[in-house]
Amino acid sequence: MSELALRSLAGLVMVMIALLAEWLGGTVFALFVAAAATGIYYEWSRLVKGWGVGWHLAGFAYALLPALALLWVRERAGVPAGAKGFELVLWAFIVTWSADIGAYFTGRTFGGLKLAPSISPNKTISGLVGGLIAATLLGGIWAQSTHLSWPWLVLAPLFALASAGGDLFESWLKRKAGVKDSGSLIPGHGGVLDRLDGLIPVATLTGLAVLAGLQ
Repeated sequence: MSELALRSLAGLVMVMIALLAEWLGGTVFALFVAAAATGIYYEWSRLVKGWGVGWHLAGFAYALLPALALLWVRERAGVPAGAKGFELVLWAFIVTWSADIGAYFTGRTFGGLKLAPSISPNKTISGLVGGLIAATLLGGIWAQSTHLSWPWLVLAPLFALASAGGDLFESWLKRKAGVKDSGSLIPGHGGVLDRLDGLIPVATLTGLAVLAGLQ
């Protein structure tokens, strides 16, 4: 099986698991999120081993905050009449996934100027633009079809940019640690942190937006 086929198959399986857990909600989604947060912190701890206690504390917050945000938005944001906890968490997933997939295929197709060659040599400006466009379109379609308020249309490209920033930050962390991947759990993708680096800022920002009153 080619690397692209393996990557695509593993990605599809992960998406289906995430969608099922989010649809079921409750204990199932809580366990799913807790497992993801545990994986993030475990891999972070391996990367920063020997860097000092401050890095481990930062990693704890890095794993905990997006997990709390996703759980709160999914379960607590749905308490007021008309609130859309399920739709908002799925919006965060869609923005992150479409930004990542759009950047991957656009970058491979068009190439061009590197985005941050000293941090991640394979990322391109064309890939960033493609990811932003994909996230804006798909996030916007989901927001409109589920009747989310209009600010979510504006936030889609902004949060997609934050997703790219999360990806670059993790690339910098791995370069500092001298490793290619954060782990080897997911075939074709690397570790849990490699897959969720973009969702971490998006989930946190989505939680803050809901906390500010957006529905």
